[in-house]
Amino acid sequence: MKKILTLLALAATSSIFAASPDTTVWLAKPAKNFMESTPLGNGRLGAMDFGGIENERVALNEDSLWSGSVQNSDRTNAAAALPEIRRLLLAGNNAEAERLVNKNFTCAGPGSGYGHGKDVAYGSYEVLGDLRLNFQYASTNEATDYRRELDLTTATARTEFLRGGVKFTREIFVSALDQAVVMRLTAAQAGQLTFDATLDRPERFKTEIVGNDELLMSGAMTNGAGGEGVKYAARLKVRNTGGKISAAAGKISVRGANEVLLFVTAATDYERFAKVSRRDVAAAAAKDLKVAAKKKYSKLLAAHAKDYQSFYNRVKLDLPVTSKNDVTTKSTPERIAAKDLANDSALAVLYFNFGRYLLISSSRPGDMPANLQGIWVDTTSPPWSADYHLNVNIQMIYWPAEVCNLTELNEPLFAYIESLQVPGAVTAKKYYGANGWVAHVLANAWGFTSPGESAAWGLTPSDAAWLCHHLWEHWKFTGDREFLKRVYPVLRGSAEFFADTLIEEPSHKWLVTSPANSPENAFKMTNGQTAHVCLGPTLDNQLLRFLFNACIESSEILGVDKTFAADLKTKRDRLPPTRIGSDGRVMEWLEEYQEPEPTHRHVSHLWGLYPGDEISPTATPALAEAARKSLDMRGDKSTGWATAFRMALWARLHDGDRTFKLLQNLLQPAGGKGTDYGGSGGGTYPNLFDAHPPFQIDGNFGGTAAIAEMLVQSQAGEIELLPALPSAWPDGKVSGLRARGGCEVGIKWKDGKLASVTIKNVSGDGHVKVRYGSKVVELNLKKGEAENLDAAFQ
Repeated sequence: MKKILTLLALAATSSIFAASPDTTVWLAKPAKNFMESTPLGNGRLGAMDFGGIENERVALNEDSLWSGSVQNSDRTNAAAALPEIRRLLLAGNNAEAERLVNKNFTCAGPGSGYGHGKDVAYGSYEVLGDLRLNFQYASTNEATDYRRELDLTTATARTEFLRGGVKFTREIFVSALDQAVVMRLTAAQAGQLTFDATLDRPERFKTEIVGNDELLMSGAMTNGAGGEGVKYAARLKVRNTGGKISAAAGKISVRGANEVLLFVTAATDYERFAKVSRRDVAAAAAKDLKVAAKKKYSKLLAAHAKDYQSFYNRVKLDLPVTSKNDVTTKSTPERIAAKDLANDSALAVLYFNFGRYLLISSSRPGDMPANLQGIWVDTTSPPWSADYHLNVNIQMIYWPAEVCNLTELNEPLFAYIESLQVPGAVTAKKYYGANGWVAHVLANAWGFTSPGESAAWGLTPSDAAWLCHHLWEHWKFTGDREFLKRVYPVLRGSAEFFADTLIEEPSHKWLVTSPANSPENAFKMTNGQTAHVCLGPTLDNQLLRFLFNACIESSEILGVDKTFAADLKTKRDRLPPTRIGSDGRVMEWLEEYQEPEPTHRHVSHLWGLYPGDEISPTATPALAEAARKSLDMRGDKSTGWATAFRMALWARLHDGDRTFKLLQNLLQPAGGKGTDYGGSGGGTYPNLFDAHPPFQIDGNFGGTAAIAEMLVQSQAGEIELLPALPSAWPDGKVSGLRARGGCEVGIKWKDGKLASVTIKNVSGDGHVKVRYGSKVVELNLKKGEAENLDAAFQ
């Protein structure tokens, strides 16, 4: 067994040297800023390695380190204003209705819609702190041959350089099994490692020395109400081979060592969700540290790699290198800057693999859901408070989970959705006088479900229904009846809210949501006024059709709630259909309003195309064409996440070359770090992080999911092969992608045509339809059975 573990560790280390262009992110210099650093994580703990030569910095994160606290964010008089708001909307006086919403129907006190949650009760996700290593070298010569790389196959980073003829190497990973950040420093000559190590953060901390080889940093966040909130502790232990070690003045000093191991552990007293315990955080961090620091580095590395690869190795995408030049041998920033994706197919694969890596590293069962930055921040006040925006962002983060065979990583999201029922029920009563539960765009670690601060963007009650879509998708992908039984009350509660709150609009007698926004978008009234608050935006109608249908089908499957299901059927049939306007586009609102910003980043009215399933080129060709025209008008240039959304939509329209064009846009160099909501935003930072800008991780995940959609789709009751294959990828293969119905898919193609396909029934009923082009093959597979269909599609 020892031999096997050692071999695994050697394999994990040696694989980094291979530097495959589709599994290695590498940079030729130390990071100057966060967007050049290397992200590592185990779901709960995160680390951003800057790779400095004289001054190394590792920004540390713990996924529950939030400021703020549970707050009474619901207005007490909101429901009293609702009848007048609705009357004004029904009368076409949207501007006055919006004024009333701003006065009486937003949250009580500040939320974080403007990204300033840090010092108020809403709170913010914050950096845990920084591990800093200040080195002294025998040689004063400049370092040469610098290389910093992240191996996606092992989730291990490595930095190497020469100084004074001596090769220095650092390796770092974050172990999920041992709940520790582990770093190893080595030099090719004995006695060359001399440095001081510290732990600090921008505020609210103290650092103590423990013995001669350990530091303890501890403190408490503000609760946003004048007191202390979440308590935290981080511990650093230094283990040297050779040389001397000492501790004084808040730092650990290593002199003349041959090899040094560093271990960082951390704990908070936050409990999922919106609870604070009284546990001893210093003792909790010490417990993890004691276990990890006793183990050999080779065993830690081998166990870490094996655990990570149990997720990562499920899917493999291969696109033959098409480059006629040496672009694939260049550093990752140089490959991005080359803007030559047509000749660097490996960069597309690298981006796909990086997205899977990020999800594995930021969302593990039992932890917090990934936030707007995953788990990686280096400040106490990150953009948008690094919270859980619900009007597309958290949903996009989890789009790859099912199709990329990472279904277990949904657990933090599912648990979070369930946790919103209690506060969401209070919000439903206080604002709408309704049963069930609701949530709006803003969400945090403290159960915030109130509308946002502004009527222009904060009034999106259908966000709760969008969350429910992820629960339903898990059922569709896995066929897990026990899961459906567990989450049906969540679906039912959301549907109950909307069944209680729909009102009849006068023109067509449809049932519509009121008041509502089409996320963050505006329209012009006939009188020239710009408004945001409306009746029944298209997104809401599509989401409620899904939600009501899911509850109706669940009722049949589980044999429950027949009367409720019948009521939903009646209301579903009175929802506004998705309509085509006089200009041939999908209508975003009930009326054909003019748009102040035709190229707006949000494409919410196309939810029924993706991630929904009510629009398709085959079943609803007219709507599909209208969606195409809508996308043409919106344009291909937008923020990072919006570009990824457009990618997925074009993939659903079976336009592989247009999808590929959007992927090229997604992988262009990011233009800046400041906030940009318009068409000059988007792109990718040097470390492959997505740029809104600033950094926002949902675009990484959206791009990964869209690449999967180019190769396999299954939303229409059949598995469709190569539905959006671009001409830039004439040859390739992929294995391990998942399809609805509980199947796993492996395909190979050559000269743009399907060459081989294998379908495996993992957890479904076995009745499977497989489509390639116009041909459909039906299968009946036992669980665990796989069938090759090469002959069927020749």
